Amino acid sequence: MMHEKDLPLLVDLYELAMAQAYWHEGMQERAVFSLFFRDLPEHRNFVLACGQRNIAEVLEGLQFSEDHIERLRQLNRFQPGFLEWLRSFRFSGSLHAVPEGTPLFPQEPLLEIEAPIAEAQILESLVMNYVHLESVLATKAVRLALAADGRPVVDFGLRRMHGIDAGHRSVRAFRLAGLSATSNVLAGLDFDMDVNGTMAHSFVQAYPDELEAFKVYAHLYPGTTLLVDTYDSRRAVRRIVSWLREKPLTNIGAIRLDSGDLAAEARDCRRILDDGGFPQIRIMASGGLDEYRIARLLAEEAPIDGFGVGTAIGVAADAPALELAYKLTEYAGEPKMKSSSGKVSLPGRKQVFRVLDDDGRIVRDTVAGRMENAEGRPLLEPIMENGRILPEAIGPLASQVDGAQQAIASLPDPLLGLEPAEPVPVQISDYLTQLQRDSLAVVAGQRR
Repeated sequence: MMHEKDLPLLVDLYELAMAQAYWHEGMQERAVFSLFFRDLPEHRNFVLACGQRNIAEVLEGLQFSEDHIERLRQLNRFQPGFLEWLRSFRFSGSLHAVPEGTPLFPQEPLLEIEAPIAEAQILESLVMNYVHLESVLATKAVRLALAADGRPVVDFGLRRMHGIDAGHRSVRAFRLAGLSATSNVLAGLDFDMDVNGTMAHSFVQAYPDELEAFKVYAHLYPGTTLLVDTYDSRRAVRRIVSWLREKPLTNIGAIRLDSGDLAAEARDCRRILDDGGFPQIRIMASGGLDEYRIARLLAEEAPIDGFGVGTAIGVAADAPALELAYKLTEYAGEPKMKSSSGKVSLPGRKQVFRVLDDDGRIVRDTVAGRMENAEGRPLLEPIMENGRILPEAIGPLASQVDGAQQAIASLPDPLLGLEPAEPVPVQISDYLTQLQRDSLAVVAGQRR
């Protein structure tokens, strides 16, 4: 099992190989690397940027131990002097990032790192992994929350997530995206998110009679949710109604449906509960749900009060990857860019300016140079300087959640739906456009 103390070795080999080459050649000038994506994933109208603050805390404590140095020595690829350099490695650079939960569009940096080039290069895969995971899952989660139209959505995804690290860190992203609760106890406690759960079918099956199982659970957990579809959901709800009439002080908060035609099951169960005098008992649904099924259920006016979502959210099933790029945009004060076909990047340090209308909705964004002034609010904020997190740069998670919800609410209505919509216009400033032309001219000259 990987331990957090071993994160310095969580690199791709070429990053260490390049760092050694920089060290060997005495290349110590400061470099700027920008983390961005060129295209939106299919089925996505925006990406909800998450993980940037998380990686700052990782970078602040990153260092190679004696064990790390010895393990690298065994690869027979690294010179003693470079291993000594790694032994004294501490991130000494700066980090600018957009606030957690900011909706972004192609070419807009999620973050930029400035540091001596070998330092910044070593961080590539680690930074990308942290930000990729949380951004992909947060983007999926916000779609679920929007589809539910104010009804609670609970994360049931832990058991099918790709590793325990994803299972833990995902809950932070889900909270930023607007989910209501999680079944994941550790992550719920760590990220101050409500922890909810019901029961498995095995609990009902373990009893000779399902009503006995319900009675045990209701006694132990007042206000509980009972899973009613182990055998016959309608029959189970009728039996619950008869039992509650006999024991009116028993407190049942909800029933949960996990299979079958959820809309039809919910209508019938709602009718049984209402006719029996229990309109306050809610109906929760789960079982293979995603944002599309949730939207269809609500379009059919299914009387469902909340949703539990597992696999679809745990692996972001329809768009599990974001083509993040971590590209060198400046070295030793000179702009740098990639110019290969289809993968042209923007040189220089950057800022993103967001213009809102009078209703607080996004009108357009402008990607500009870091030192430019443009209309709108700048999104990239300084988080680290000289390798240390700036005081008050990372606020309490609750305030980050509030900020994320405000940022999501600023999206134009078409982007809040599930269908593809015209994206927010993203302009490139005249300065950056000219800088790109000049940089391309330099590259062209080098090819002659």
